[in-house]
Amino acid sequence: MTLLDPKVQQFIDAHVGANLTALALRKNPFPEVDWTSILNQIAAKTKAKDKLPTWFATPGIVYPSKISVEQTSSEKTARYKSGLVTGQSLIDMTGGFGVDDFYFAKRIDKVVHCEMNTELSDIVKQNLGRLGVANIDCICGDSAQILKVLGRPFDWLYIDPSRRSESKGKVFMLADCLPNVPDLLDFYFAYAPNILIKTAPLLDLSAGLRELKNVRGIHVVALEGEVKELLWLLEKGYDGPIGIETVNLVKDGAERFGFEWGQAVTPSYGSVQKYLYEPNAAVLKSGGFDQVSAQLGLEKLHPHSHLYTSDQRIGFPGRSFEVKQVIDYGKKEMKQHLEAKKANITVRNFPETVENIRKKHKIKDGGTDYCFFTTDLNNRKIVLICAKI
Repeated sequence: MTLLDPKVQQFIDAHVGANLTALALRKNPFPEVDWTSILNQIAAKTKAKDKLPTWFATPGIVYPSKISVEQTSSEKTARYKSGLVTGQSLIDMTGGFGVDDFYFAKRIDKVVHCEMNTELSDIVKQNLGRLGVANIDCICGDSAQILKVLGRPFDWLYIDPSRRSESKGKVFMLADCLPNVPDLLDFYFAYAPNILIKTAPLLDLSAGLRELKNVRGIHVVALEGEVKELLWLLEKGYDGPIGIETVNLVKDGAERFGFEWGQAVTPSYGSVQKYLYEPNAAVLKSGGFDQVSAQLGLEKLHPHSHLYTSDQRIGFPGRSFEVKQVIDYGKKEMKQHLEAKKANITVRNFPETVENIRKKHKIKDGGTDYCFFTTDLNNRKIVLICAKI
C-alpha cells in the first residue's frame, strides 16, 4: 500500500481542512503507510484547495511538503507569468513543484524542468502525467550542469532563486540567493537571449536594477491586494528604457498601471475634491506615485501621502471613495464626528498608528465609513470621512 492507494487517497480527501494536531493523535488506519506522510498530504492538499485548484481537483496528485506548496506560485500568478513568454523552448532552472512550468507549457512547445531534489523531481513528473501534460521534460540535477550537458539554446530561461541562505537565513538581495543570478547572467545569456526572473516582493526595485543588467521590464504582481512576486524580464544586449507594469489580479479581472522607470514627470497637487483614490499594493510597490497623478490627471494631496483626488470619477488601479466630509484632526472634531463609533481606518503620511487612533478615540473596526487620516499640502492633519464606491 502507498500514498496513491485508493483507500489512502479517499482518507486524505475526506480530511482536507481537518485539525491536524488532533488528527495526529489518532491511530494510523494504514500501518503500511507512514502516518506523517499522510498528514503532510492532508496539510498540503488543504493549502492547494484555493491556491492550486487544478491540482486539487485532479485525482492521484502527490504533494511535497506543505512549505513547498506555500512557496510555489499560485495558479493565478503562474497563468499571468506565462503570458510574458513566447517561442519554442524554455528551461526552468529552479523547477520546484512545477506550477509555473505547467502554464509555460501551454504557450511554449517544449519546457525543461530542472530540480535538484530527486523526490520532488519524481513527484512533478508523476503529477504532470496525471495532469495530461506531455511537453515538459523533468531532469534531476544541478541546472547549470544540465544546461551544459544539453548544450543547446533555448528561447527563454526562467529562474526563481532560493531566498534562503544557510549562513544568512532569509535573504532578499539577488547576490545572496541561490543560485547567484547576477554572477551567472553571462553564463545564462550564452544559452538563452531572454531571461525571466522571479524575486521576492520585498526586493527594492532600485536595488534589483543595480544588481542586474539588460533589464527591459519589471512586472509587479499582486493577488487580491497583496504583492506576491516581482518579475524581471531581461534581454541579451538590451540597453533601452525599462517598462514597469503593475497588476493586481482580482476575481473579476485585473487592475493595471504602467510607466517608464526613471522618466521625470510633474505631478499636480490640490485640496480634497469629490472623489478619493488609494493605489493598490502593486502600484505602491512600484513607486510610480507621480506617474499616477500625471497619467490619470489626478491631484495628490501631499508629496508623501500617495492619496489622489478628482471632481470627476475615473477608473483607478486601487480603491475609490466618495468623500463625505473633511475634518481637522483635533480632539473636538474627533469627539463630534467619530468618537465611540465604527469606522474603517487608514493612515497615510500621518504621525499616529491605526491602533493608537482607535484606542484614543474609542473607534471600533467596521461599519460603512472609511476614514483616511493624512496630511494636506499645508501640512495640516486632516481626516477624510468617505464612502467606498
